[in-house]
Parts: sequence; structure tokens; C-alpha cells
Amino acid sequence: MSLERYRKKREFSKTPEPEPKPEHAAGKYNPIFVVQEHHARRLHYDFRLEVGGVLKSWAVPKGVPLHGERRLAVQTEDHPLEYAKFHGKIPEGLYGAGTVKIWDSGKYVPEKIKPREIIVELRGKKLKGKYVLIKTKFAKNSWLLFRKKWEICRARSRLCKYSGTRTRRRVLIVSSETPFPNLFSR
Repeated sequence: MSLERYRKKREFSKTPEPEPKPEHAAGKYNPIFVVQEHHARRLHYDFRLEVGGVLKSWAVPKGVPLHGERRLAVQTEDHPLEYAKFHGKIPEGLYGAGTVKIWDSGKYVPEKIKPREIIVELRGKKLKGKYVLIKTKFAKNSWLLFRKKWEICRARSRLCKYSGTRTRRRVLIVSSETPFPNLFSR
């Protein structure tokens, strides 16, 4: 979990980005996550999870999914933990030039962290619930990021249950107080 790629891509005398401090100890009880809105050549969101004393990072071009979408997430170099609090402007001509804002942050509970699959429960201000990252075979660094189905169901309705023992299909019962009143209209 080295930060060499991060160090090589930046000139710390010219950029306000944080310089890595000595490696942090792995195995922190309450690991953090951060989503940063990055206005570079193209707007994208950087999704970062603390794993092993560094921030594992993915660029998500269309933003972190809030409902049932699956989004491409391209894994980038690891970042130091100090980067979780970074916001500001990276000067033109430097790697990642543009404005970086913190879109959401918080703690997460790891459910499964494997080389090709990551499942976490996010506990942020905007993002809450279980999210999954799955490594794809399309390209070297491409992953899919999505929210677990049961979590989507819970977010949209007060009541979500199985319809019966025969079909075992999930039925979404939408109350009149739900924030998504026209889910099934054509």
C-alpha cells in the first residue's frame, strides 16, 4: 500500500494537495470514506475508502449512485489519509488541475474487502447504506459501483417485504408518504 505513484504525479511545492506523512497504522476501528467533487477537465467524483492506512480511490464519472444505478468506477492511485480533508484549487498545468470540493464524508463499516469485491456500509451525511464495488474484466482498473437492492428498497419505502413463501419475490409497497410517489406510473 505504497503512496509512490501519488508522490510521483505531484509537485508539492506548487500544489496545495497534502504531502503524505509517514505511513499510518492499518486496522483502524472506524475507517473513513470521502466523496470529492472534482471539476477537472471533466466533472467527476472521487470515491475514497480508508483501507490499510491509505485512501483507496476510484474516479466515478457520473457520480456515486443514490438509487439503483450501476456506475463505472475507475481505480486510481492510493492517496494519503490527509487527502480526506482536502478541498481547494489545483493549479493549471499540474496533475488533476481544477477545483476539489468535499461532497460527502463519514465513517464506514466494512462487510467484505477482497481484491475483486468490496462491500461497505456507508454512514455519511448524504450517503447511507450498503454499497458494492465489483472489479470488472473490461479494463485493468475498471470497477462497478452500486447500492445494494435491499438498501434501495428501504430508502424508497417504509415497508418492503417478501410476497410469500411460494414466489419469494420482493414486493415494494409504497405508502402515500413516500418521497417517490409515481414509481409505477407509465
